[in-house]
Amino acid sequence: MDQQISVITLGIEDLARSRRFYAEGFGWTTVFESPDIIFYQMNGLVLGTWLRAALEADMRRTGTVGAPAGFALGHNVGSAEAVEAVMRRLLAAGGHLLRPGDAPPHGGYRGYVADPDGHPWEIAWNPAWPIDAEGRVTFAT
Repeated sequence: MDQQISVITLGIEDLARSRRFYAEGFGWTTVFESPDIIFYQMNGLVLGTWLRAALEADMRRTGTVGAPAGFALGHNVGSAEAVEAVMRRLLAAGGHLLRPGDAPPHGGYRGYVADPDGHPWEIAWNPAWPIDAEGRVTFAT
């Protein structure tokens, strides 16, 4: 079996509010929009933001798509300064600060911002993890 993720779908409450965070905050372009879902083409996968009730109905798991917990999505950038710049844009686009940028013990620089629905994003610069021209991060040991 291939070792890959094709789509990550986040349950959200308000499509316009979520679009503002992802399109204005990150600067991402939508590739598909309907009244219930927006898709963003990423570097090798698709991110979907789907109205929570519609996602629950699709999964047949009503009431289980609640507040995010136990995970963080990551967005790597090329410098500590870029971490701060991205975090400022995300906060201006409706995000919520979880942790200001700082240097973790293992090196680099990172901070956390939640989208308007509480999904946590780590914005990180790790000098040991190269980012290629397409924005793909490679795990380096």
